[in-house]
Amino acid sequence: MREMIEVIVDNKTYRVEAGSLLIDLLIREEIKVPYFCYHESLGADGNCRMCMVEIAGQKRPQIACDTLVKAGMEVNSKSDNIKKVRTNILELELINHPVDCPTCDQAGECSLQDFYMDYGLHDAKVEIADKVKHAKHVDLGSNVMLDQERCVLCARCTRFTDEITHTHELGIVGRGDDAKVSTMPGRKLDNPYAMNVVDLCPVGALTSKDFRFHQRVWFLKSAASICHGCAKGCNIYIDHNKIKYQDDVIYRFRPRRNDAVNGFFICDVGRLSYKELEKSRQEEMLLDAKAVDEVEALTQYRELLQQYQGDVSIVIDANLYSEEIEAIVVYAKQVDAKVYAPLGCYDNPEFSDDMLKSAKTAANYATVVAMGLETQIPIEAGLIINFNHPSTYKCEAEIFFTTHQVEGKKLLLPIAAYSENSGSLMNEDGIVQQCEKAVEKNSPSPTILEWLEKVRR
Repeated sequence: MREMIEVIVDNKTYRVEAGSLLIDLLIREEIKVPYFCYHESLGADGNCRMCMVEIAGQKRPQIACDTLVKAGMEVNSKSDNIKKVRTNILELELINHPVDCPTCDQAGECSLQDFYMDYGLHDAKVEIADKVKHAKHVDLGSNVMLDQERCVLCARCTRFTDEITHTHELGIVGRGDDAKVSTMPGRKLDNPYAMNVVDLCPVGALTSKDFRFHQRVWFLKSAASICHGCAKGCNIYIDHNKIKYQDDVIYRFRPRRNDAVNGFFICDVGRLSYKELEKSRQEEMLLDAKAVDEVEALTQYRELLQQYQGDVSIVIDANLYSEEIEAIVVYAKQVDAKVYAPLGCYDNPEFSDDMLKSAKTAANYATVVAMGLETQIPIEAGLIINFNHPSTYKCEAEIFFTTHQVEGKKLLLPIAAYSENSGSLMNEDGIVQQCEKAVEKNSPSPTILEWLEKVRR
């Protein structure tokens, strides 16, 4: 166990681990200090110099990101002198920065904008026409665009490819006013986690081609959820917006910090999986490929259940919420049906890596195993009731509860996607996590729990 010590910041005492970074204490306690280059996942770099504080006994201000705490240390983060130092450093950062906030895609979630409101508001000493201009709209690869002239050279992106992915595609080339982020000669940004540099960028230099100019961030609502791409259970934000008279739309997934699971990052496959989530959705109830109303659908459901009584199998998707799986198992006993949760189609060793991508490509894989469900494909059945499982089976008739369009089913019943519902999942490490409901549709499909209530009546 690390030794705990006391330090004083702005006349208030805090307990902290001996030898830890001062900036981590300031961030944890929400003591406002500006910074560009520091990031908890990347450690100290010390190049932006924005996080200056005064420390008793020191002749000059020190950067908090490269200062280790000591017992009895007294820190002042709010003095007039420190504010002046930060203002001067920010002015240096802004010498060549373009005045394009109204058109910048980072507007609304830009650290530079926030720090300017606190430490800027000074008269510019460089005319716009005299600013050094770098390239705009540089396609780095992997859905990432670079505006070099907006870059503050914090080196977060280059350190990410060096220290996290170890792929080394990015570097800072040139000196002085000519310094800029660029890809290595003959290379593109190309790794499974490349789009994380967009989240790391504290300004509008790195933007996502996928999200770029699609929505202003202040219009978006965010829900805390879990990526369903694999059993790792990476934490995400679902950013969405409901435009008047239209359905709620998902605009992006962003990583949500969880040090026990995914840290600060998600893979690009998971990040972009929202596209498939909303594409080709099943919205109508279909009987023999013809649209029917709920009364006719439920009538046919009960007739099929009666016709094949004693020869019914239920198949469960391993991406369903735990509450849904448990309710289906209870329902199966009530209708004397066998329960299967085939896992073979979710095993993909080629997808996995030593970071965040699991070979088990279903979000609730671990719950299926923990519940002891049959994980093989049913050999043959008269009637299969399929709860969104992707595999096909030999059967005489199939009732398919589905989020997305499929063909060749006797009775097709639409269900809400995980983004339109809430529930819990257990990841491959046994950690149970909650997903909030994000999307509100004008004509929402019933959840599985709602359908189970309907078919019981």
